[in-house]
Amino acid sequence: MKKIFLMGPQGAGKGTVAAVIKDKLKIPHISMGDIFRETVKSNSPLGNKLKEIMEKGELVPIEITAQMLKERLNQEDCKNGYLLDGYPRNLEQAEILDNIHSVDKVLVIEVDKKISLERLTNRRQCRKCGAIFNIKTMPTKKDKVCDACGGELYQREDDKEEAIVKRLEIYDIETTPLIERYKSKVVKINGTLPVDKVAEVILNSIN
Repeated sequence: MKKIFLMGPQGAGKGTVAAVIKDKLKIPHISMGDIFRETVKSNSPLGNKLKEIMEKGELVPIEITAQMLKERLNQEDCKNGYLLDGYPRNLEQAEILDNIHSVDKVLVIEVDKKISLERLTNRRQCRKCGAIFNIKTMPTKKDKVCDACGGELYQREDDKEEAIVKRLEIYDIETTPLIERYKSKVVKINGTLPVDKVAEVILNSIN
């Protein structure tokens, strides 16, 4: 069983790398954002409660997050392990995860803040299908038009420079202490390498 926690600052390329290694390891890629969206879509009592909280712009209570995470990690597709992306984000959330499952490896993808800023400020997302592009490294064939569905591309508010700088500050303060907490399980990876190389380093460290 391979229970892996993937962490790194915004713009480190966690999602891109996860898409490659999840298929190699035959385990699901799980992010808390995906769990939230799936729970809301389920129209269950918990999903309706979550929808109400999010529509009010309130933070999801920690006990609800814990319940959703536990339910997701105990699903059938996680029986051989999982790749948990971007959760926990702080020491309090790490306590929650440790009470549910003890992870085997903590993979830390490291990139300089300047690279994070460059990657994220150039990121564009499709309003229609959610596909993500980069105007410098992965531009669309037609300006501001999604290659996948023809939808309009836009820059998310949290991908603007001021928001990114704030998110990186929060990562430094709240998330980096997890490296010390999980130090015996930590593997650090250079996130400036090409995606296939990053994936290769990760797979070697796991196997």
